[in-house]
Amino acid sequence: MKLKRKKNMVWGMSLCLVLFASGAMTRYAEGNTVRANTIAATVNSQSIKDKKDEISKINDQKQNLQDGLTDLKEIKEDLEKKKSDMTAYVQELDNSLVEIEQHIEELKGQITDKEAEIEKTQKDLDAAVLQQDNQKDAMYTRVRLMYENGDAYMVEMFMKAANFGDFLNSADYMEKVMEYDRQKWLEFKDNAEYIELCWEQLEVDRIFLDQAKLAVEQEQTNVEELIEQKSRDITAFESDIQNKDQAIKEYEASIRQQDAEIAALEKAIAEETRRILEGNGSAVIYDGGTFGFPLTTYTRVSDDYGMRMHPILGVEQFHNGVDFAAPGGTPILAAYNGNVVGAGYSSSMGNYVMIDHGGGLVTIYMHASALYVSAGDSVTKGDTIAAVGSTGRSTGNHLHFSVRQNGSYVSPWNYLSR
Repeated sequence: MKLKRKKNMVWGMSLCLVLFASGAMTRYAEGNTVRANTIAATVNSQSIKDKKDEISKINDQKQNLQDGLTDLKEIKEDLEKKKSDMTAYVQELDNSLVEIEQHIEELKGQITDKEAEIEKTQKDLDAAVLQQDNQKDAMYTRVRLMYENGDAYMVEMFMKAANFGDFLNSADYMEKVMEYDRQKWLEFKDNAEYIELCWEQLEVDRIFLDQAKLAVEQEQTNVEELIEQKSRDITAFESDIQNKDQAIKEYEASIRQQDAEIAALEKAIAEETRRILEGNGSAVIYDGGTFGFPLTTYTRVSDDYGMRMHPILGVEQFHNGVDFAAPGGTPILAAYNGNVVGAGYSSSMGNYVMIDHGGGLVTIYMHASALYVSAGDSVTKGDTIAAVGSTGRSTGNHLHFSVRQNGSYVSPWNYLSR
């Protein structure tokens, strides 16, 4: 009777297993098709623990996502205190823009990573369900055999025992069979729990992904709002008759500072070239080729090279480059082969890149939202070096593109084809 109770217990557990498998598979079959070539996963207590840890980590990421959003109200309150000093105001606002742009890039990286994680979790789920399907088939076969043979199989085994030793061997064999069934039942339970955890991870992953995409939209809105505020405040400051003289002086001072920074870089280029040539080295040489456009698809000129009347200050001004209007984040490209001699921030140029093409020819790319190169890098025509922005003395997203030859500004159209 003891053996029979054990056998019936195993049969009952197996039957419960089959019924459970049938219910679990229904949910999966409604929305997914198991790929035939999926390799079944090996599920154990460690893989279950790892999956729970992953879910906990994702929930923490969700909280960090919300905590990391920019407090635009606080930024505006801080900026309000600096409006009397437009240079300080511009620098403070640009710092905020750079931080938000960096956060946007981090969020985009998290989105890419999360999409890859979702794909992996889906594969884990597919494999676990396929494993469950195989377990279910094995259990069906096991239950059918037990049902068809009933008690007769065990009675016959014991009746055929030639001696007491054979009888004990038969009993030991049955114990191993039952232990095998019990182990298979535990494996099925682990696999079923793992499947539920995969479903849970997919759900929290997708929630995080949606929230991250919304966060990117929110941060991009913050960038646009800050740029619009910057444009309004600069215009208001420069238009105010009481500030006009000060605004003109600040503007002229920023241009002098810009020219001084560029001249210092050009002097360093000349000294480096002389040192290389004295050492019989090979310096960068411009071969006379035509420049490529410094932007990919956006080439609308919003302000051309040459003398102009400043639209707000009302003073005649030399515009030392060509302004190309483009959305923020548009890739800025190296116009020609050369070496990066400057990549930094200036209160007038904003984030800028300066490239030496040899023979006294340099190009300058201003007002970027992000820089992708550093001083000392070598670039090739068409390489992405920065992204369009509105940093520095700028009131909207655009690229200010300047060309200098032997220390003087020249028209970029001398090297670009319209």
